[in-house]
Amino acid sequence: MNENKTNINWYPGHMEKAKKLMMKEYQNIDLVYELVDARIPRSSKINNIYDIIRDKPKILIMAKKDLADPIMLEKWRIYYEHLGSKVIAANLNDDNDIRNIINTTHSLMEELQAKREEKGMNKKVVRVLVVGIPNVGKSTLINKLAGRKVASTGNKPGITKNLSWLKTNHGILLLDTPGILWPKLENKDVALNLASFSAIKSEVLDVNEVGVHILNKLNHYYPNKLRERYEIEPTNMDLNIEEAYNIIGKKMGAIKGGEVDYERVSNRLINDIKDEYVKEIVFDNEI
Repeated sequence: MNENKTNINWYPGHMEKAKKLMMKEYQNIDLVYELVDARIPRSSKINNIYDIIRDKPKILIMAKKDLADPIMLEKWRIYYEHLGSKVIAANLNDDNDIRNIINTTHSLMEELQAKREEKGMNKKVVRVLVVGIPNVGKSTLINKLAGRKVASTGNKPGITKNLSWLKTNHGILLLDTPGILWPKLENKDVALNLASFSAIKSEVLDVNEVGVHILNKLNHYYPNKLRERYEIEPTNMDLNIEEAYNIIGKKMGAIKGGEVDYERVSNRLINDIKDEYVKEIVFDNEI
């Protein structure tokens, strides 16, 4: 068996239901906002999204750009643009980035609006489908566009569970959707990347496996983070995981029965990313 394969199945019923409802709403949709996490721009991309949105105009929003490695972020932005996507890297708490999304939306709709004008019709409110995996920033974007809290936010997956059209003050109507994941996460690296950035609920994968994954990624691509945050000297070879866990565990006082509590250390590694103590990283480091 390929050690990079996994048989993880994580596809809550509300996601399947939402997918079917989106297909029913297809004719009403003018444009799609597809959100990915700028720190895992490949792993966080829904692999069957085009089965749903087909030929609808689309803006690929690389959210959380302020938490991503800017050099790798730019490489991924260029990569997706070369594939034909309109791409915007965004900090969804930055009003300038939100304004850019709004302006780009109306720019993509100019031809449609012009045709309506020629027929003597009023400009239409642009109906936008918002899609993305859990915890990627959909609700933050929707609340910013609406100018008020209309969607629940949380630093954990699975907050939104129903489809709903939401009004904004920008001539845009948004169709909010639950975070969608593919039925089977076949690639282990993808699954571990998603878990590292809290897109998969913690019980789906072994927490220690996720912690080890984070340390290995930092050692390979961001060794300065190991040194700055954990006082661990990186190595050109594979990291000595037991030694690294012991260093972190002792510094944080994670001792249980005279031994380092590995689970607490692993949770600390995950929470350090979640709480933005470790940032300016990209775990999808090969395009």
